[in-house]
Amino acid sequence: MKHNVGSIDRILRVIIGLGLISMVFVGPQSVWGWIGIVPLATGLIGWCPPYALLGISTCGLKN
Repeated sequence: MKHNVGSIDRILRVIIGLGLISMVFVGPQSVWGWIGIVPLATGLIGWCPPYALLGISTCGLKN
């Protein structure tokens, strides 16, 4: 599995994912906050399935 998510993209995904997950515990306490698992996981792994399907890569490295 090749990385297709660059470093800035990964940082933003982790921040957004954690922010959405925090909505489950603080704030509006909505179950929709669990959708934050998706950007958090793709940010931590460095691979995004939709990017792979569309041939997009924000990663500057060719691996």
